[in-house]
Amino acid sequence: MPPEEFETLLQFFKALADENRLKLLGILAAREYSVEELAALLQLKAPTISHHLARLKELGLVQMRTDGNIHLYRLDAENLRTISKGLLSSEKMVELVPLAEMESDAWERKVLRDFFEGPRLKEIPANRKKRSVVLRWLANLFEPGMRYTEAQVNEIIQRHHPDASTLRREMIGEHLLQREQGIYWRITPED
Repeated sequence: MPPEEFETLLQFFKALADENRLKLLGILAAREYSVEELAALLQLKAPTISHHLARLKELGLVQMRTDGNIHLYRLDAENLRTISKGLLSSEKMVELVPLAEMESDAWERKVLRDFFEGPRLKEIPANRKKRSVVLRWLANLFEPGMRYTEAQVNEIIQRHHPDASTLRREMIGEHLLQREQGIYWRITPED
């Protein structure tokens, strides 16, 4: 999301985070009101109402028209719909933060922090999804295209955890390593 759109969205939420401004929008959705009428309805002073209306008007949520010496305010429902469709669409909200990437990377980093103490795997996760993260990390220790004997595979795994046979079998089960006649190799996405 471009910075100017983000700022507009931020100002929109800040404006609506105020209880009195929300009440004003609700009241103005029904019909036009003057500042004095709104002050009486909300039991606030006219300058306070004017301040809130100015904030809402800046965002284009409220329109004002003059009738003699009186300023009448009403909700700009069309602009509210436009803002909702533009800034509050699910597509725009997703743009706030590349969440899918961030969430996945952050979660995987957390899993690795939780299960590793330095280079040592403290325990093999019981949870399948967490175990997959650990297994992918271990699989990255093997060079693509390189062939390894079972002893070499065990030696690499045992640098991180003593149960090499379980982790080796799990990596094969997850299709991270391939085995044929006692020779192992890392499976890459191209394989």
